[in-house]
Amino acid sequence: MKKKIAVFTTGWGSEILYLFLSGMQRELSGEGADIFLFLSYATYSDSPSNRQGEMNIYNLPDLQDFDGVVIFASSLDYKDRIDNIVARSNDVGIPLVIQGARREGISFVGSENYTAVKDLCAHVMNEHGARSLIFFAGTRDSYDSQIRLKAVEDYLKENNFEECLKEVVYTNWENAAVTRHIDKMVKEGQEIPDVFICANDGLAMESCISLERNGYKVPDDVLVTGFDFINDSQVFDPAIASVDQRFDEMGAASVRLLRKQAQGAPRDISEMIPCRFVPGESCNCFSYRDSDKVRRKMGRDAFSKRSLTTYFNRKLDIIDSAILSCLTYLELKESLKNLFTKDHVHEGDSFHLLMEPNFGLSIYDSNIKMNTDRYSKNMEVIFSMEDGKISNESRFESRRLFPGYDPNGSNHLYIFLPLHEEDSTYGYLVFRDCIELLTNHFLRNYYTRMNLALDKFRHALTLDHINKRLLDLMGRDPLTNVNNRMAYEDKEKFLQSQINSESDAKFGLAMFDVNNLKMINDSEGHEAGDDYLIRSCQLICNIFKHSPVYRIGGDEFVAVLTGQDYEDREVHLKTINERMSQYSDTLPLPSDYVSIACGIAVFEKDTDTSVTDVMKRADEEMYKDKASKKTRH
Repeated sequence: MKKKIAVFTTGWGSEILYLFLSGMQRELSGEGADIFLFLSYATYSDSPSNRQGEMNIYNLPDLQDFDGVVIFASSLDYKDRIDNIVARSNDVGIPLVIQGARREGISFVGSENYTAVKDLCAHVMNEHGARSLIFFAGTRDSYDSQIRLKAVEDYLKENNFEECLKEVVYTNWENAAVTRHIDKMVKEGQEIPDVFICANDGLAMESCISLERNGYKVPDDVLVTGFDFINDSQVFDPAIASVDQRFDEMGAASVRLLRKQAQGAPRDISEMIPCRFVPGESCNCFSYRDSDKVRRKMGRDAFSKRSLTTYFNRKLDIIDSAILSCLTYLELKESLKNLFTKDHVHEGDSFHLLMEPNFGLSIYDSNIKMNTDRYSKNMEVIFSMEDGKISNESRFESRRLFPGYDPNGSNHLYIFLPLHEEDSTYGYLVFRDCIELLTNHFLRNYYTRMNLALDKFRHALTLDHINKRLLDLMGRDPLTNVNNRMAYEDKEKFLQSQINSESDAKFGLAMFDVNNLKMINDSEGHEAGDDYLIRSCQLICNIFKHSPVYRIGGDEFVAVLTGQDYEDREVHLKTINERMSQYSDTLPLPSDYVSIACGIAVFEKDTDTSVTDVMKRADEEMYKDKASKKTRH
């Protein structure tokens, strides 16, 4: 049976995560083990509720079902989440390794970037004569960011250059913070330093863009360095001088530490991977590496990538259409199942879409709330396919993560992505062996579009349900529970549209007026009058049971006759007269007394031009009947 290793992180550092996972897979190739990657795209700029919805995916796995846990903290820089995963791992006693963030008593894998950053400082100070610098840091509690800052500070102190560090700016790893700071410096007329040293390559590339937008050219006017040596920074113009952390080696080291712990080693062992500083064009070093060669390769690959992106976006459009065209939750499930059954080229032969069981119910009942800090014990299977075999399960235990898992066979990487709106959990997606889709952000685009489409679908159905309920309430007579005058006016417009279209309209109107209502109200009170109206209405509905009945006035009702009731209208008229009481105006009236005047008229296409024409004739027939009953009495 294969081992199971859970990895927790975000997808923002996709290139370094790709390298790290590749190293893990390489180290695991000699033994049976699957990697389960629980991935979010939470940011510090998110609302707290949206961040909760994103990172709820970390609560999905029951860690006692795993053989080891790895936290990739170079991308997961949220102390509370790391502490939660550490606590859960300790509770079940499984091996745990943290990359990039130290915790007391926990095994640690890191890059020895302290020395490489000092080498970077020595290079810009000695080779390029830099004498003023600004450091763009990550967050204040990021171990990686702080050790890089310490290396800069120590180098300057050791070489009596302490005054050269003009400012430390904490960006929270957000590129926009770099833009804001540089724009502010230029606007206020502050002096631009000789070099911006950045805690990662993304901040470095944003620095170059912001500087040049403000009239400063890199490296002619100012130098910029980064950290991580990602692909984007290597083809960027200018190519970023950076530090290669060798994330693939850190991934392999994480597996080695898990293996040692499983064999009885202490839980607090560590391994440091040495880094190397790589000069580049952004520090005015053009001869250290052939960046143009890398750019040419990227240009050659652009065509195939563009084609792939076009087809991929087309698939996302199809998913949008499949979701948003549905009018019910049941229709949504069938639509998505049919779609993925016919076409799963981009998803692969192992793909799962699992939903919270209350997702559909919450659409129709606002009192049903979605989970915000966990997943339900049982999940609903919208679509599930493993190794090309589609599961027939409708529900499954969420602890199993997805249907059809094979604990034997080849090693695999499973990637779990959350579906949610703010902190309301909808479900999650599972992809397999698609590590390359991390670096081109296809997975992020996929789950983002799926989230948006589900949001729109849910809100549209919720609003439609509310509107229908409101319309039903607006069109319902509260006393008799039949349709009211407003509903009849809508029905009248519909009938008129049939007449206007010159179609062969075929309908009739039955008019009813309840006799003696005023007398009962005056003699016995309005409560007795209400009971009388209800009895009268029930008699009308029981006879004309296939026709909508409307209360259009205090004692007036109308039934729109179509179909069988239209054909049997004379029989129904005779029946209702037989079942009602004999007309009387002598008190006291019997407790079950019901007397109704009735009149029926049908649409005559040769003479009638409106519904009103039919209504007038039915009204006339009804008054004739009322007069006839009084006369007989």
